[in-house]
Amino acid sequence: MTILYIQEQGAVVRRDGEEVRVTMADKVLTRAPVREVEQVVVCGNVQITTQAGALLLQNDVDVVFLSYHGTFRGRWVKGEGLKFAKLRHAQLQMAGDERRSVEVAKGIVRAKLANQRNLLAFLAKDAKTETAATLAQAVDGIERMKRDCSQARDPDTLRGYEGKAGAFYFAAVGALLDRSWSFQGRKYYPAPDPFNAVLSFGYALLQKDISATVQLVGLDPFLGCFHALQYDRPSLVLDLMEEFRPLAVDRVILDLALSGKLKPTEFTFTGNEQRPVELGAALIPRIIQAYEARVSSPLLHTPSGERNTLRRCFELQARIFARVVMGARDAYEGVVG
Repeated sequence: MTILYIQEQGAVVRRDGEEVRVTMADKVLTRAPVREVEQVVVCGNVQITTQAGALLLQNDVDVVFLSYHGTFRGRWVKGEGLKFAKLRHAQLQMAGDERRSVEVAKGIVRAKLANQRNLLAFLAKDAKTETAATLAQAVDGIERMKRDCSQARDPDTLRGYEGKAGAFYFAAVGALLDRSWSFQGRKYYPAPDPFNAVLSFGYALLQKDISATVQLVGLDPFLGCFHALQYDRPSLVLDLMEEFRPLAVDRVILDLALSGKLKPTEFTFTGNEQRPVELGAALIPRIIQAYEARVSSPLLHTPSGERNTLRRCFELQARIFARVVMGARDAYEGVVG
């Protein structure tokens, strides 16, 4: 199946029979039979004709909207995706049960922290002695938080353990990066430096994929168990992203940065406080390519013991969450890689 990323500003997605065509003026940029298209991702000023939109909806093709700079805007949702009444009713009940929610959230957080720990331990093998020592300290700190989070009895306490682990983790990431990246911890809204900017873009790609799987399984994207429930916050999508951030995004971005395939000098520094750093049209396709290669690669799905693509693991985890919601499974077990 094909995932179409359309980044050319001014491009138009059209229908030609049972085929999707992307055009710019009189030039055809790409074309594909709709039966072979799994997802269409439009970035910025890209138009979709009514006829093409109807064709995509009729064939259950996921359509995702990102801003030109990579911010996740939303997805087209077919009305039939709201038919899972029993599942959503059970999900609403669980969201109102703090004890159950915290227990499920612990499974998510433990997996995330294990993946952060494993990534740092992997990178420490090739790090300089001083940096390796910093990474080892961070690994120990994350492991402590992973162990201690089992004691949490409420969401705020659990978020505290996760936040402390994040401080250890991103301090270690900063030690790995060259000073030219100007990275001083995870910051966003807006991202003040190139590494934070590219990390946010990677997380937007992950969010659109997790959002698609949540919709596919029939879950309500706004009813999570770890992120607080707030207006317009897709809490469940953010919850299910957590264990995959180190696996699907951090590993990719760190590989690009540490190997020199991505350099701070390639970013655009605008001087604008609202968006001080931009990726630009040249960098976005490279990051998308690296992300797609990663999520298409095989990974051991630890809850089942079977190997699947990382993208397939997104769906499997959403289904595990749904089984926990429905009482068909006792506990949520995350993917650890």
